[in-house]
Amino acid sequence: MTEAEHDQAPLRVLLVDDDALARGGLAGILRAADGIDVVAEADDGDEVVELVHRHAPHVVVMDVRMHRMDGIRATAAVNALPRPPHVLILTTFDLDEYVFDSLAAGARGFLLKDASPAEIVEGVRVIAAGDSMLAPRATRELVAHYVGQRRNPARNRARELLPQLSDREVEIVTAVARGKSNAVIAAEFFLSEATVKTHLSRVSGKLDADNRVQLTIFAYEAGLVTV
Repeated sequence: MTEAEHDQAPLRVLLVDDDALARGGLAGILRAADGIDVVAEADDGDEVVELVHRHAPHVVVMDVRMHRMDGIRATAAVNALPRPPHVLILTTFDLDEYVFDSLAAGARGFLLKDASPAEIVEGVRVIAAGDSMLAPRATRELVAHYVGQRRNPARNRARELLPQLSDREVEIVTAVARGKSNAVIAAEFFLSEATVKTHLSRVSGKLDADNRVQLTIFAYEAGLVTV
């Protein structure tokens, strides 16, 4: 979904969670946010494909552990559809295999349910825009696994690219690698969120990075942060 489309119509969200209390809490958080509309809810993954067809959500917020079809299999089913919505996994479990399996199934993001309401809303918006959002703990686990498999030439390349970034861009990439949202980065550096997005767009162009996960991997390989 483009930013222009975002400005014209609310983000349509489908919630999938077998815990009615948790699902209700999430619905309340998202409905209270500007520009977000919870269009449908489901209590198991086997309902998701039908509800996607019926309600055409932009984002599916999905639990992992459910009784009939878990969130990982449901995510794979959603991503097999033509022009699928983006999936944000939201769970109480941050096990390595859930992070890897969710991303392998096509999820765009992975947050824990102890995230703040602001982080959850930010996650939905980031995912809707086609970017990635990972909980800081999940990011560290993913990057530790990924960077550990990389050879020295990839790390050397990251260090060669680093001088292309301005001091401010280095600060923002480092903040992204530490799991901070655009809103938090903006507040920390006394910038507007629009300015943060502009910096990230420029950095992504310089590094040929498509999303926050790739920026995070760059930051680790360049030595800006350590596992």
